Amino acid sequence: MSRSVLMLSLALSRAPFLSLAQSVTSMSDLEWTLSNPNYSISVSGKVPSQAHLDLYDSEVIGDPYYGLNDFNLRWVAETNWTYTASLSSFASTWLVFDGLDTFSTISVCNELVASTNNQFRQYYFDVTQALNNCTSPDITINFGSAPNIANALANTSLNEPWEGTQLTYEFPNRWLIRKEQSDFGWDWGPAFAPAGVWKPAYIVQLSQNQLYVRNTLLDIYRRGQLNNLPPDQTQSWVVNASLDVLGSIPQNARLRIDIKDVNNRTVTSSVASNVTVSGGAISGNIIVADNAVQLWWPNGLGPQNLYYATVTVLGSSNNTIASSTKRTAFRTIVLNMEPISQRQLAQGIQNGNNWHFEINGHELYAKGSNLIPPDAFWPRVTETRIQQLFDSVVSGNQNMLRVWASGAYQPDFIYDIADEKGILLWSEFEFSDSLYPAAQSFLDNVRQEAIYNVRRVNHHPSLALWAGGNELENLELYLANLSDPGNYSRWQDEYETLFLGVLLPTVYENSRSISYIPSSTTNGYLTLNHSNLEHPMVERYNNLTPGYIYGDTDHYDYDSSVAFNLSSYPVGRFANEFGFHSMPSLQSWQDAVAPEDLHFNSTTIQLRNHHYPSGGLNTTNFPNSTKGMGEMTIAVEQYYPTPNKNDALANFSSWCLATQIFQADFYRSQITYYRRGSGMPERQLGSLYWQLEDIWQAPTWAGIEYSGRWKVLHYIAKDIYSRVIVAPYWNYTTGDLSVYVTSDLWDTVDGTVDLTWYDWGGNVLTNMSSTTTTNSSTSGGGSTSVPFSVGALNTTKVMQTNTNALSKSQGMDLTNAVLRMNLTATGNLPNNDSAPSTFTHEFFFHPVLSLADAKLTDPGLTISSNNNSASPAFTVEATSGVSAWTWLDFPNGGVMGNFEDNGFWLVPGEPKTVAFDVKNDTTGGKWMEDVTVSSLWDFTTP
Repeated sequence: MSRSVLMLSLALSRAPFLSLAQSVTSMSDLEWTLSNPNYSISVSGKVPSQAHLDLYDSEVIGDPYYGLNDFNLRWVAETNWTYTASLSSFASTWLVFDGLDTFSTISVCNELVASTNNQFRQYYFDVTQALNNCTSPDITINFGSAPNIANALANTSLNEPWEGTQLTYEFPNRWLIRKEQSDFGWDWGPAFAPAGVWKPAYIVQLSQNQLYVRNTLLDIYRRGQLNNLPPDQTQSWVVNASLDVLGSIPQNARLRIDIKDVNNRTVTSSVASNVTVSGGAISGNIIVADNAVQLWWPNGLGPQNLYYATVTVLGSSNNTIASSTKRTAFRTIVLNMEPISQRQLAQGIQNGNNWHFEINGHELYAKGSNLIPPDAFWPRVTETRIQQLFDSVVSGNQNMLRVWASGAYQPDFIYDIADEKGILLWSEFEFSDSLYPAAQSFLDNVRQEAIYNVRRVNHHPSLALWAGGNELENLELYLANLSDPGNYSRWQDEYETLFLGVLLPTVYENSRSISYIPSSTTNGYLTLNHSNLEHPMVERYNNLTPGYIYGDTDHYDYDSSVAFNLSSYPVGRFANEFGFHSMPSLQSWQDAVAPEDLHFNSTTIQLRNHHYPSGGLNTTNFPNSTKGMGEMTIAVEQYYPTPNKNDALANFSSWCLATQIFQADFYRSQITYYRRGSGMPERQLGSLYWQLEDIWQAPTWAGIEYSGRWKVLHYIAKDIYSRVIVAPYWNYTTGDLSVYVTSDLWDTVDGTVDLTWYDWGGNVLTNMSSTTTTNSSTSGGGSTSVPFSVGALNTTKVMQTNTNALSKSQGMDLTNAVLRMNLTATGNLPNNDSAPSTFTHEFFFHPVLSLADAKLTDPGLTISSNNNSASPAFTVEATSGVSAWTWLDFPNGGVMGNFEDNGFWLVPGEPKTVAFDVKNDTTGGKWMEDVTVSSLWDFTTP
């Protein structure tokens, strides 16, 4: 199927025009005015949009992202804004809003229609009567100040006497309102608290006996499948469909479900069984034979086979009343948290519980990162931008993103792109780092929010999990017990009321295909009993058996002195977040900061660093920000030569790069440790680092900057997420050094690792034995070749030595030695019938903890380009020494893209050609003239 036909079909599957013989008008077609009488402002507005964006477009305010405008523009969030537009009058008219942010009062013809208080709900209102009474119809939407309303709610019974649990970043009381929690500030982003019609909105006119489909649920699962439990993969498929409609569903209406592949070939066309009509929804299901469809697989594990499911409401004469088409797929994805079995114990897996994902019955190693909101203003998030971001995810060898709680539920187009690219999306309800009210009104509001979003996104094969929220069990309940032990039972009961009593039933009642956990980090369940309809899941909490392993982990340690101490990393079944912050590049800073502020500890840069957060609205957060800046500085000084260049701007740029190198080095150490755990007693099967991308230009944990530029981290993560890797594991206290090969493939891989010691001048240390290896054969010239065979999702040791012993017995100067590990292997890719693939990987180890103590040598780097702007590539060579952390850089402005490799090491005499993937270029290729190359050596030069 051609790309153009596929995109047309996908556009139709997303369209709101889901019923026949009806009129649907997008509110984006109306002429809107944004106004605020207190400031005498009246400007052109848009839908979807937010007040900040329309004010910026009208030049009332400057770029919200520039300088300290996140502070300077707080007045925008602290006042009300009104959007108005003219309407046409029709019979039977509904207003449908997919997202109102957040507190709105809607009037038509000066007649109050409704008020809203949840950013995440779909709202729909019948305004027929109001329009019939009016000659000059118009619509007015007044948005109240979310910070002001949250403060007012703090003086009501909705607020509870929490102690020590409520984490405030800037604007307080975020937990009392159903708005994107990070809009009130977070440690990686600004607090704009925007307001507006942030998602599409429609005017729907219906004639008699017409229906408008406002939401569609598709749930595809194996017969007999239950949430959170591995299904029988031999069973046929159940396709359950449910349409939420406006209008009256006729008596005796039927459903037909048609499934076609992307080439428009019909797989099945069946009238649904078990048809029910309830609460404005019509539901039914069909059975699809197992062999009638091809499975959908994540990136790297097989093809992304997609299908179109059309659900049609049929009248008594077999006429079509309404229809909805969704692109979907056939797959099972389960978070397995069952107890370790006797079979697993016999394999050497530590007792406790599992905590890993299974796709179509296969365990997989989840490789990826955490996705935060890509912008503080969602209307600016375009499909093109997400396509480019997810292209970086795929080329970065990632197969899963954790969609972090307390942003917003992702729009359908983001799931669509993930479906196409095979990116699993661990999704979360929007609760984070606080306890939440237990008032019935709050719970009812959340229930509607959850029902809408669970049903809306369930058809996407990329949907991997629903989690109740972020850091609730491991942090919030811990803080509650620590700060208020006398009331702990109350806080735990209220936690369970929301996350087990509201959200879990919402998932289970609407989907059989998706697992649910109440908190992102959890020790799993103590019992799971689907026959207990009232309390199917009982949490384990701290009911732990000593020596057993449960659940997933997160890990943050800002004491960089232990960054490479492997014993400081947690041992668990899955690592859902871990990290350390770094500066963005000079180029990103130039987009957001005045030239005079481009130095490491300038006021603007310090105040844009929100680690650690102010905890309030003060604009002089230097005591906390300085701690975060200091952590980056100390880390660089501890492990690398520190830049001290004569040119202030060059020095600033080098320091930015140095912080990125430490971040990447630290993450690589953790990822290799977690990946090796796949073959250790912990049977560790996932690592998702914090975080994928930036929301703006600031010091953060991101691997991709706001502009799309890759930091060192994303390049190194791409490398260490390769299918088969070789990596060292060093106890720098004892000197014990092990080298392991780890594979995430599903079949055995065979190959060799070549081990070669060099001095920093690039000379092979021919007198050095690479130590104790298994089945090793020396190939001569100072290099040892070690054959290996590593099993599916497993690891194997290929070398063991002690660096202190090497120094004593063989006279190695540890400050002038580098071990190069070069892997070549052959194996089969999952679900791939082609010939075996060849896998390569390289890792350089230095037997001194700090490269500031190493005898670095000028590597004599040279660079040349192929002068081909259509397929640009650059050849880099070290001519006089080992090049550590070789870094290719491209200029700011005019071009965006990424190199296929970066942050690599080179030895003399082995030139490396690196391609560049161009995403945008307005320079006609002239940018290639300004590409530069540097290495860690350059930090030592003035």
